[in-house]
Amino acid sequence: QGLIVDGIIAGVGAVLGFVPQMLVLFLMLSILEDVGYMARVAFIMDRIFRKFGLSGKSFIPMLIGSGCGVPGVMASRTIENERDRRMTVMTTCFVPCGAKMPIIGLFAGALFGGSGLVAVSAYFIGVAAIIFSGIILKKTKAFAGDPAPFVMELPAYHVPSVGNVLRATWERGWSFIKRAGTIILASSIILWFLQGFGFTEAGFGMVEDNNTSLLASIGGAVAFLFAPLGFGTWQAAVALLTGLVAKEMVVSSMSMFYGFSVTASGAAIAAALGGTFQSPLAAYSFLVFVLLYVPCVAAVSTIRKEMNSTKWTLASIGWQLGAAWLGSFLVYQLGSLVLRVIGC
Repeated sequence: QGLIVDGIIAGVGAVLGFVPQMLVLFLMLSILEDVGYMARVAFIMDRIFRKFGLSGKSFIPMLIGSGCGVPGVMASRTIENERDRRMTVMTTCFVPCGAKMPIIGLFAGALFGGSGLVAVSAYFIGVAAIIFSGIILKKTKAFAGDPAPFVMELPAYHVPSVGNVLRATWERGWSFIKRAGTIILASSIILWFLQGFGFTEAGFGMVEDNNTSLLASIGGAVAFLFAPLGFGTWQAAVALLTGLVAKEMVVSSMSMFYGFSVTASGAAIAAALGGTFQSPLAAYSFLVFVLLYVPCVAAVSTIRKEMNSTKWTLASIGWQLGAAWLGSFLVYQLGSLVLRVIGC
């Protein structure tokens, strides 16, 4: 009963609850692609991106990456210059992909009263991370030099095909649902086991308090790394670790740890998460870390394939982890300082 209710239904159900929002996002992206707008956006953005050391062609992988990081990284193949292509691969996954949308929705809805500003800020954070990465990376020897000239054929504007739009929306939506029925299902079962079993005075067996579980031991070993960021608990640490498998698992993990449903009221979810996030600032710091840290294993394997180099893949992972930790640290520490100054 615990496996079915607390493991499978809580874990997979928490992700499937966001399918309608995902389909709306994919529908809008499909319309933009089919109408011929993407190439023009890249052309317009070239002048802006060039100031930060990026090519306008980098914008297309980033825009596609807002749906899924895997095709976003693969879209970098259109960039001829090897230096620009590597920089694009290293920064594309900073844009919130569709798998991060449930996390954004959960935090904005439950912990920030449905604030649209919090949800929109998630995308601005991704763009800011890309801009700062471009500026910093261009200062290094590996990426020094001007971006390659922008050359691209602009297709004529046309009315989008209903069939093409619906087909692209369904393919992306079905891919999201399949992940819930395969990777997330398997991960939820493993998490349920690790959370429900542990070593007690009577030996190994089921535990009443998940703070004594195997999962608590695993998360507790790395939780200290996140203490300066405002969320140094084993639950937060484990949620981030499971997010490496699939970003949707962050929501699934928290749903299992705290026993809430995504259909519950915002106040109920906020109360459940109160043990991990003592303040809205700590919750926002966690959101920043989730948005910027290493993408899922599927995206990492795609980065390895596109980079064709283990060294560059590890450099990409290290860069994303460093950006996530530093960004979250600045948000929490500077935010705390400001709140103390103004007396909040």
